[in-house]
Amino acid sequence: MIHFRCVLFFIPVFVVLTCNQGFAEEVKELHGNKIMDNSFLLEEAYNQEPGVIQHIQTFRYLEKSETWEYSFTQEWPVPGQRHQLSYTIPVSHLNNPIQETDIGDVALNYRYQLIFQDAIALAPRFSTLLPTGDYKEGFGSGTLGYQVNIPLSLELSGKLMNHWNMGTTIIPGNKESGGADADTFGYNFGTSLIWCVSENFNLMCEAVWNSPESVQVDGAKIRNDMFFINPGARFAINFVSGLQIVPGISFPIGLGPSKNEYGVFLYLSFEHPFFE
Repeated sequence: MIHFRCVLFFIPVFVVLTCNQGFAEEVKELHGNKIMDNSFLLEEAYNQEPGVIQHIQTFRYLEKSETWEYSFTQEWPVPGQRHQLSYTIPVSHLNNPIQETDIGDVALNYRYQLIFQDAIALAPRFSTLLPTGDYKEGFGSGTLGYQVNIPLSLELSGKLMNHWNMGTTIIPGNKESGGADADTFGYNFGTSLIWCVSENFNLMCEAVWNSPESVQVDGAKIRNDMFFINPGARFAINFVSGLQIVPGISFPIGLGPSKNEYGVFLYLSFEHPFFE
């Protein structure tokens, strides 16, 4: 049984000053009212529409390792859809002798909508990882890190979407719990297919490979490959006010280096106009 012992609340206090309505209308014309930018382990290449802010919560529990991860992300346009700022606050529970739970390294993200035309979208992201996690307890790197991810989204047909991610994480002077440090380089790659059963209900399957490096007590580095497929579903609840709530659930299954690992992933998004 999974026990939840902490509830986190975050209140947004950001104001969007101006809007780029032309780009927003282009998005609606191309994609209608489909669920967009609500994938689970991958990013979709769609920035926030002008004047619309999004709050995303995720929770993943893995049975074999008996660990869980929670994250809160808030995204907003600055001021139109070309540029997007966001932050992500991670919290994790480690299955060590004293069952510790703590905050990890917070990510500050910038994403640029490089392409959004016809059935193709591309939105590169650059992130700075702040050393907010306690590296002595295994929750952070103890130093600034940097991450680049390139999401590509393709509309294969009116009912089928395809998303691709490729990126790297660079942490100069990454520290292990005893203080030894080394420069580490991680890589990620993933793809997904989303079947739009209807505009408000989607079936999806993601495949994600991650290859981070960790530092050992002698300063040596080892690579920790992970590979999961993640079948699931999501649906949208739309309100006249413009609020859209998107719950989702999936079941990550480890393959290859992650063989015999499995769990559950929960997703919840609130997206709404910041002002009317």
